[in-house]
Amino acid sequence: MVRAGSFVAALMLAVAVAGPAQAQTRVAPDSKAQVQLSFAPIVKRVAPAVVNVYAQRTLRQQGGSPMFDDPLFRRFFGDGPLGMPKDRVESSLGSGVIIDRSGLVVTNHHVIKDATEVKIALSDKREFEADVVLKDDRTDLAVLRIKEKGDYPFAEFGDSDQIEVGDLVLAIGNPFGVGQTVTQGIVSALARTQVGVSDYRFFIQTDAAINPGNSGGALVDMEGRLVGVPTAIYSRSGGSIGIGFAIPGAMVKFVAEQAKSGGGLRRPWFGATLQNVTPDMAEALGIKRPVGTLVAGMSANGPAARAGLKVGDLLVAIDGFEIDDLDGFGYRYSTRPIGGSAKLSIIRQGKPMTVEVGLVAAPETVPRDERMIRAISPFQGAVVANLSPAVAEELRVPNALEGVVVKSVETGALAGRFVQKGDVILEVNGTKIDTTKTLEKVTQSDPGSWRVAVQRGGEVVRFAVRS
Repeated sequence: MVRAGSFVAALMLAVAVAGPAQAQTRVAPDSKAQVQLSFAPIVKRVAPAVVNVYAQRTLRQQGGSPMFDDPLFRRFFGDGPLGMPKDRVESSLGSGVIIDRSGLVVTNHHVIKDATEVKIALSDKREFEADVVLKDDRTDLAVLRIKEKGDYPFAEFGDSDQIEVGDLVLAIGNPFGVGQTVTQGIVSALARTQVGVSDYRFFIQTDAAINPGNSGGALVDMEGRLVGVPTAIYSRSGGSIGIGFAIPGAMVKFVAEQAKSGGGLRRPWFGATLQNVTPDMAEALGIKRPVGTLVAGMSANGPAARAGLKVGDLLVAIDGFEIDDLDGFGYRYSTRPIGGSAKLSIIRQGKPMTVEVGLVAAPETVPRDERMIRAISPFQGAVVANLSPAVAEELRVPNALEGVVVKSVETGALAGRFVQKGDVILEVNGTKIDTTKTLEKVTQSDPGSWRVAVQRGGEVVRFAVRS
């Protein structure tokens, strides 16, 4: 059996013997080794580090009468038809990868979202309880730690920036809960940005079969190194049709390193608003094709301003990596470690330049003072916060804006009909909303009707609602 390292060499030899593709020459294998090409050595090395992730969350059922919350009532009638309805338990199943011998596991955020209990099952059937160390819905990544101390098998990170379209890869996970499964394919595309499953849309596309349950598993190269974490598929049936997407290993490694440090997830702050380049803009800028991202706005004291960047500058590369669009810049910049600097290649008024930007975390210049709006109003059930560079970075809203932003909306809440995460509340019934305290005070009265202005996606949206 040929080892994994010999596979590519043997494959190239077979192609050389076969001659030009157009000749359609077919030859028989000339050795036993060529017949026995196998990915088994890679799988044996990596598979023990790929785990199943079982997550459970308990949903509290609401009783139809306040008496269901009375301990005396429940003592006599219990949890049943005459008493308070029993809690409902929801389960989810996904995959994960051990990336540290101490038992640190990476998986997808959507696998363990809102989980009250998480268990890890190794390929050798051992099961362990796990703690959630870090979870980040923006990258759709989470980091877990196996509670029981031990020396666990783990996968080493590869360099996802070095993989190319056409490279062979293996996907290992637990599709549909049938048990650990290995599929093989190639890298179909890089830097896919039209996949809206996370804030950082920059994915490796592969035709290796990925199905529900593979989420959080491993995408490995021919050296058995982790180059990605499968997270989504394109499918009309729910099953694989050969279009799967994985979070690049560089992003996974960045999040994992943050989890190891124990200080929470901190991304570098750029302090500027960017926009994609259209064909018309490219022509006006004097470039051959619409690439890069354009500086459209600037925070006065942000890192971009301090580096000397100006509105109208075209960012075309960061630390030598070309920038195709806004999402590409967001990925490259956000995976740089805080404390250093990044070299940006820019074009200003047709002239190429290089600037160096310091990598610092966004500051919380004003207390966020998060509040849940409970009064009956268009904001009932919304969690709001005071805007600062730190909050703006978390929610990806323009840094230049000030005031109050919607941080989240409870499922089924009245606010869900009118506002959404990331909306900046500008005005309510003629009152400028400068703090969360102001908004809470405004909503505590019943004016009969509500006139609201919010900033959403770069536009001011106005609406009126009767009480």
